[in-house]
Amino acid sequence: MEPGRAGVGGGLVLVGVLAIAANLRAAITVVGPVADDVAADLDLSSTEVSLLVSLPLLCFGAFALVAPRLLARWGIEATAVAALTALGVGIVARSVPLPGALWVGTVLLGAGVATLNVALPALVKRDFPQRVGRLTGAYSATQSAFAAISTVVAVPLAGTQPEGWRIAFGVWVGTTLVALGVMVPRWRAARGFPVRDGAGSSEGLGRAPDGRGGEPGAPARRGPAPWRTLLGWQVAGYMGLQSTFYYSVVTWWPSVETGAGFTPGAAGAHQGLLQVTGILASLLAGRLIDRSRARGQSGLAVAFSGVSAVAVVGELLAPGWWPVWIVLLGAGTAAAFVTALSLFGLRTEHHAQAGALSGMAQAFGYGLAALGPLVIGTLHDATAGWTVPLVVLLAMKLPEVLAGALAGRRRTIA
Repeated sequence: MEPGRAGVGGGLVLVGVLAIAANLRAAITVVGPVADDVAADLDLSSTEVSLLVSLPLLCFGAFALVAPRLLARWGIEATAVAALTALGVGIVARSVPLPGALWVGTVLLGAGVATLNVALPALVKRDFPQRVGRLTGAYSATQSAFAAISTVVAVPLAGTQPEGWRIAFGVWVGTTLVALGVMVPRWRAARGFPVRDGAGSSEGLGRAPDGRGGEPGAPARRGPAPWRTLLGWQVAGYMGLQSTFYYSVVTWWPSVETGAGFTPGAAGAHQGLLQVTGILASLLAGRLIDRSRARGQSGLAVAFSGVSAVAVVGELLAPGWWPVWIVLLGAGTAAAFVTALSLFGLRTEHHAQAGALSGMAQAFGYGLAALGPLVIGTLHDATAGWTVPLVVLLAMKLPEVLAGALAGRRRTIA
């Protein structure tokens, strides 16, 4: 980071990164534990409730393509401030008792988080180019930690009132305000500085002086567009399938457990344990992935997907052993997610190509993931139970394992 780059010290920059990360999951994962309350209060079907998770995911896919253009036009700080503002407005709108506000707020929330998903890695690469791995691990752990908190406190915050879920939803505007409090001064200060940084572009987006990909001062390098390569689609497939499984679990696992006899409060606490397990699993997965660079990540991808598949089988056969299944589910989904993100860099030759693969994979992956909660919710409505949805969830693991095995092979797009 250039001295005085944004008029603040490196410590405050780190605070900004972590403050943004705190907003990336909590407002979404809070839906699962109080989904039944939302449905009862607003007379929604299971399919409609699942849209509360699916709409943000659709935004993730759409804005994975749009956000890089916003970053190039406005800069990282301005884009982050705009995205945080949209997120905050969305959280408030989703929580007020006005017609249509639930859906408008959900779309705004999804657009804000989607843009931050793209902006945060660019911010880390620009300001901490020598510590990308450690900072990525830190912000991944932070978003998982706040996701865990949101699931644990959702039911207590909602209380016993029919509209109590609005409090559980709305309280997360607080973390958005904290992040804005850090990023707005950075945005104001950054406007006075020319932006030339280690990430490569006028705003840290990996563009060389001639406008093409590469490091500053280095010859620009071209490569095939990832969407034109089989390897690119394998990576995107793995990203999409593991995301589909994860968001289906986040949305419906509490309801699966209440159907098995657990109280809503207990099911919400179990989701918190899932998220906490994910924090530890993410850190471990990162180390294992680094050690596997010489041989590829196929074995790890298959193993991580298999761990969460065992959890689904366990829930079907022995739901009373819930601590085992929650730990396996949390570990498997978190490790698979870290693997998918790592493949963007491991399967490409240079930064610009990695960014292109990331945008493609997130656009396709989150678009696919948006269908998962809808399918599971529709199957529950149709069968009035959770056995068929869980079997379908388990069947989703087969293509995920195949995509992971193919995408994990030691090669690059060329």
